Amino acid sequence: MSGRTRPRGVLTSCRGLPLALLIRMKMRLFGVWALLALILCPGAPEELFQVSVWPNQALVEFGQSLVVNCSTTCPDPGPSGIETFLKNTRVGKGPQWKEFLLEDVTENSILQCFFSCAGIQKDTSLSITVYQPPEQVILELQPAWVAVDEAFTVRCHVPRVAPLENLTLTLLQGNQELHRKKFMSLAVASKRAEVIIHVRAQRENDRCSFSCRADLDLSLQGGRLFQGSSPIKILRIFEFSQSPQIWVSSLLEVGMAETVRCEVARVFPAEEVIFHMFLEDQELSSFLSWEGDIARANATIRAMEAGDQELSCFASLGPIEQKTRKLVHSYRFPPPILELKESYPLAGTDINVTCSGHVLTSPSPTLRLQGAPDLLAPGEPAWLLFTAMEEDDGRNFSCEASLEVQGQRLMKTTVIQLHVLYKPRLEESGCPGKQTWLEGMEYMLACIPKGNPAPALVCTWNGVVFDFEVPQKATQNHTGTYCCTATNQLGSVSKDIAVIVQGLDQGISSTIFVIITTALGVGIITIALYLTYRPCKMDRRRLLYRQKKEDEEEESQFAVQQEKSTTHIIDNHLVE
Repeated sequence: MSGRTRPRGVLTSCRGLPLALLIRMKMRLFGVWALLALILCPGAPEELFQVSVWPNQALVEFGQSLVVNCSTTCPDPGPSGIETFLKNTRVGKGPQWKEFLLEDVTENSILQCFFSCAGIQKDTSLSITVYQPPEQVILELQPAWVAVDEAFTVRCHVPRVAPLENLTLTLLQGNQELHRKKFMSLAVASKRAEVIIHVRAQRENDRCSFSCRADLDLSLQGGRLFQGSSPIKILRIFEFSQSPQIWVSSLLEVGMAETVRCEVARVFPAEEVIFHMFLEDQELSSFLSWEGDIARANATIRAMEAGDQELSCFASLGPIEQKTRKLVHSYRFPPPILELKESYPLAGTDINVTCSGHVLTSPSPTLRLQGAPDLLAPGEPAWLLFTAMEEDDGRNFSCEASLEVQGQRLMKTTVIQLHVLYKPRLEESGCPGKQTWLEGMEYMLACIPKGNPAPALVCTWNGVVFDFEVPQKATQNHTGTYCCTATNQLGSVSKDIAVIVQGLDQGISSTIFVIITTALGVGIITIALYLTYRPCKMDRRRLLYRQKKEDEEEESQFAVQQEKSTTHIIDNHLVE
């Protein structure tokens, strides 16, 4: 019996027969069990005593406490206790047991529990495993914004977790598993709780979500599964390889609005590009737009001073910002000044027209006045002197200024209209003195006067004012002479208009006569053209026929000569 170890918790009789299988109770009752064993087995050797510890497997959360109970089956134990580097306090004792409180357990250890009985010491050990759930899981995307086709790093680490050999880290893209790492071997367990992978960025990865899950499985140690997850990180992918371009005229006129456009090509995502445009230190208000991989910003600029000014455009996307500058030149070039001595002269008045440059224009422009001789010297005014006639009413005069700025020729034109005042006139073209109406048809008296200011027209018939603006159904009563008078501030003029109303039969006869006359004229022209064209056509047919006959005779002669030549060759061959 000295070389065999009896199963823990089983008592035997002196003859080696089993007495009973006692149910385990709290460790504070171990002494009672040992006393019962002595009663049932009087005279058992003391060297057969046992030492046990509870719990037989210890799993302690980091920094927490643990109660350990050491007991023995020795009826009269001697010195006893525990051996550990952990802070411990005895919190209870009995004849055959002692209980200890281990405080602030922060690392794994082996605790030794010992008892001596009749000068013999025995001990047993307890393995204490410290665990720390993965409460903080950190995921890092480096960098957060990645250029297309560049590599980015996904790193997950748990600052405080134990034991590492029970840890599994899983990297996720959305709900898809990217990588899994287990810390099973001791070599790996001695390292940090982290996993790192490198991925090449593509456009389809933009705005993808990444996360990390930590699983600490303590089921084999009598514990449970602890899980922790990192906050979700969003990856941004971009493409921004080209510098922005500024589209604007290199010349700006002071005070005039001009559109400027800043554009970036081959950029992704184009809708997230941020633009800032400046004219010197003044920021411009811009309107953003995009199309495909092109982003644009449009703004309106208005230069207030002449000279060279810098136009700049900043375009940024994520961590990247690019800038471009363009130098523009502002100039002053107001329209030329066109002056008439009198804008509303009377007919027969001498008029002086002058074309000159504006005083703010620098350098002085070259001027040209319509109708005046061309001047080659810049800055000299152009002028024209003439006598205003009635025909000049409504005439336009143009003054053109030409200025060279930064190698470009600029033009400005000012136009003014001349209004000549003259008495009313009733010309035959606008107010015919004889008018023929067809009975039963509607007519208005045709009379349009000329004059400036526009004259008022009054027509009378038999001393009664006639409303010539309302269509009249012509009757024989409308036959007669009408008197029309045109009046303006400069005078008046009158004219008699004879109206003849023809009966319906007369009107139809006249119409038929016109139709017949027209038809006869067309017929005569057609016959003349036919007689002129037919001889030419016959001569052409004869010419074609004669040419065809000549071609047939030439072919016939060529065939006869060819036949003779062939016959001659055959004869010579027979003679040989």
